[in-house]
Amino acid sequence: MSGASEQLARLARDFRFSHHLLIRFPLGDRQDFSGNCLASNWPAALLQRYDASDAFRDCDLVAHLKQTIMPVFLRNAFTRSPAAGELPALFAGHGLSATWALSLHDQRLRHHILALSGERDAPSPEEARQLLYRAHQIVDGCGRQDEWDEKPLERLSGRELECLRWSAAGKSSEEIAIILDISAHTVATYLKSAMRKLDAVNRMQAVARACRYRLL
Repeated sequence: MSGASEQLARLARDFRFSHHLLIRFPLGDRQDFSGNCLASNWPAALLQRYDASDAFRDCDLVAHLKQTIMPVFLRNAFTRSPAAGELPALFAGHGLSATWALSLHDQRLRHHILALSGERDAPSPEEARQLLYRAHQIVDGCGRQDEWDEKPLERLSGRELECLRWSAAGKSSEEIAIILDISAHTVATYLKSAMRKLDAVNRMQAVARACRYRLL
């Protein structure tokens, strides 16, 4: 995944965007944000808050890309119109006030959304053509190299999986500690290690990815 992230970061910089997001298109029973996110340089605080909001599946960006195969340029793309609540200000505060995005497929026909965000105006027609070409190259190349196959970065230990299973069941670190007869600090250590191996920014995302990898 690091190779794709680097290429996407370079693409964003070349066209004066500050942030990138590559995410599976939300379909069927797989519509959550963290479980579908493949690569992003969003700030961790924004990722966590947006994931908790459950706004992704109903946001304007997804709604538009369900209607067209053409790239779109939107303000407040990750909220639903009329934008309300704290999310628009949260995105603007992190410099993601405008987004250029498109839906595209890799060589295995897996459906994705690529979103480049920042504070610039809409790309010119020539910029949009270059963006479209390079975006397809990146996603197609990663699909060919199996860069985001369904497996974690490293093998998880038995204890890490146990902690994730109980976390998925809604147990707190203190409750898991009692169940496993270990300290809450040790539970937190196992969960942090699992999050690192799963390339997750929080427990919720770690659990979602572990489920996707059929580890739980």
